[in-house]
Amino acid sequence: MLPFTVHPVGDCALLAGFPQRIAPEIGAAVAALNSRVLAAKLPGVTETVPAFASLLVVYDPLVTDYDTLAAALQGLRDADGADTAAGEGRLVTIPVCYGGDFGPDLPFVAKHAGLTEAEVIALHTGREYRIYMLGFLPGFPYLGGLDERLFTPRLNTPRTAIPAGAVGIGGEQTGIYPIASPGGWQLIGRTPRKLFDPESGALPYTAGDRIKFEPITAAEFAALAAKEGTA
Repeated sequence: MLPFTVHPVGDCALLAGFPQRIAPEIGAAVAALNSRVLAAKLPGVTETVPAFASLLVVYDPLVTDYDTLAAALQGLRDADGADTAAGEGRLVTIPVCYGGDFGPDLPFVAKHAGLTEAEVIALHTGREYRIYMLGFLPGFPYLGGLDERLFTPRLNTPRTAIPAGAVGIGGEQTGIYPIASPGGWQLIGRTPRKLFDPESGALPYTAGDRIKFEPITAAEFAALAAKEGTA
């Protein structure tokens, strides 16, 4: 596993920091360390929060302390194991209807890239994306791996309302709005899947997993939305 540094965060958390850049190997290392921490069931650990290049580990200071936990994390790093499964994560397929009312910014993204709308869709659905972290909204996945031809600046003026399931591009990343909210990303499509359940907090993915977008028609969107209860 890649080396990392450990720093205290207040009196009940520590941060394991990897080299500070967005890269597949860094994301895989964060996912692997998170997997090891969860599997080890370290006394006092109450929560882990993976990010682009770090892992926050929250603990109960009445059960453990910073020095004990920092040493345990370094021990997990040095333990044998390739972490292949944790590094790759699960592959989650997300159906998306692109363009039209589902993706009003698809024409702008295509024009900005010098491509047709069909070419943008083909590029967007033609690869897998690692979930580097969840944030901004409950279950909003920040995805790495966007084809650089699709890099598109955010809107100058964010929208005040974006529907749940909207798929967008913001700068060098793509992501999905799991619930209705304001936002400034360029919207290219929408998924009918229910991504976040506020009652259970359940999500179909987590940080470290991979997402593959699958294009669907408007009729398929309607059928799936009715089944998911998102119509």
